[in-house]
Amino acid sequence: MAIPAFSPFLIEQLELKDGQRAVHVGCGTGYYTAIIVEVVGREGHVTAIEIDTQLAGRARNNLSYFANVEVIEGDGGEIDAGPADAILVNAGATHLRSIWLDSLRPHGRLIMPLTVIDDTDRGGEGRILKVTRQSEGFTASFISEVRIFPCIGGWDGDSNQRLKESLERDDWKLVQSLRREPHEPADSCWFHGRDFCLSKLPLMKE
Repeated sequence: MAIPAFSPFLIEQLELKDGQRAVHVGCGTGYYTAIIVEVVGREGHVTAIEIDTQLAGRARNNLSYFANVEVIEGDGGEIDAGPADAILVNAGATHLRSIWLDSLRPHGRLIMPLTVIDDTDRGGEGRILKVTRQSEGFTASFISEVRIFPCIGGWDGDSNQRLKESLERDDWKLVQSLRREPHEPADSCWFHGRDFCLSKLPLMKE
C-alpha cells in the first residue's frame, strides 16, 4: 500500500499552478484532495471522484468548507469531469482510461500508478506513469516504482498479463511517449494496449 508521504510526492509531480482545474480519482476521505485545493487556490477548481459510497460521503463532508470542490460518487474511469490541467489517479490500474487522456487540456498532466496484480496479492506492483499532453501528442515517462491498492474497475486480465511481461524486461526507463493512433506492435512498443501504446520512441514534432 502507498505510504502517506508518497501522495504528496505525486501531487508535487502534477506541477499544479494557481487557478488550474484538477481531478482527483479515488479521493478516499478527501485528505489529499484538500492539499490539491490549497495548491490551486480559490481561483482553481477540483473535482474529487470516489467509487465507494461511504468514502464519498465522508469526502463530501470533509471538503464541504471549500467552495471550489465538487465530490462525485462513481467510477473515475467513466465520469467526464470536464477539461483538466491535472489528473491524479490514486489507485493502481492495468491500463489507462480514455476519458483521462481526452480530458487533458494542452500541457495537462496525468499521474497514475500502472500496476499488475497476481493471484495471491490484493495489492498492485508497478510504476508511476506521468503523461503530458503536447500540441503534437503525449509525452510519457515513469517516475518511480510503486506498490498500491488496486483501482476498482481498472483491472483487465489481458492487460495485466502483458503489463507484467513488459515490467519483467526492466527497460521501463526507456518509455518516452504515448501513442493513440492504430499501429502494429513493434520493438519500439514498450506496452502495446488496445487503446494506447507506451512507446520508447520520442514524440514526433509536427
